[in-house]
Amino acid sequence: MHHVTRRLLPAIGAALLILAFAGNAYAADKYVALGDSYSAGNGANSTNLNASCNRNTYAYPYLVSQQRPNTALTFVACAGATTSDILNSQVASVTSDTKIVTLTIGGNDVGFTSLIVACTTLGCQNQINTSNSQIANQLPAKLDATYASIKSHAPTAQVVVLGYGRPFAHRTCLSAFGVSLGEEDQLNALTDNLNNTIKARAQAAGFSYADPNAAWTGHDVCASNPFTNGLTLTHTADSYHPTRNGYANGDTPLVRSFVG
Repeated sequence: MHHVTRRLLPAIGAALLILAFAGNAYAADKYVALGDSYSAGNGANSTNLNASCNRNTYAYPYLVSQQRPNTALTFVACAGATTSDILNSQVASVTSDTKIVTLTIGGNDVGFTSLIVACTTLGCQNQINTSNSQIANQLPAKLDATYASIKSHAPTAQVVVLGYGRPFAHRTCLSAFGVSLGEEDQLNALTDNLNNTIKARAQAAGFSYADPNAAWTGHDVCASNPFTNGLTLTHTADSYHPTRNGYANGDTPLVRSFVG
């Protein structure tokens, strides 16, 4: 009997090892989508996942999770979110077994969306100056704290931080109503300033920075196939956010170029 047991033990051990590997092979990669309205899906004219946060199935996190085999999405990005919201609520969804994290954050900390909408009405030179000052003097520390918290929750996760697409291309149209060419140029420059700061702090944290602007070229608010909405009077929360095409053909392939 003892001889039989000794002969069976290696076989049993090998079988258990195979089962362990099989379990690992089929364990879904946990993907946590953090961030603001540019990750929640504002601009896609849908709130079919969560109305209070404007989350929807046209946003890039949902599309990435659907296209990427064996991926389990935890989608907590929310319209209006700032770095404080990431720290106070969203980052709790990031755990040690998280494999992928994506986010857009920083725009609301410097009033980016409301700034662009203001430019369509009352003029925004003072706010442009204020936002650029906030980007230089306040945002870096806020981003550092946010990225450090993400890393502490999931030290081995692949973290992809997306920038914001430039909305304009120095041309006028109905979608850019109220925004002068000079304001367009200044707002694009502010977007670049914001993105450069996000990129520097993300890379300092050891994260990947995903620049959307190669895909956004030729798809400004005045293009025939815009990746960014212009002023949207029927649903102002969608104004100056990615279109469905922007999410599907801009952000989604960009993220997949990092996470597969």
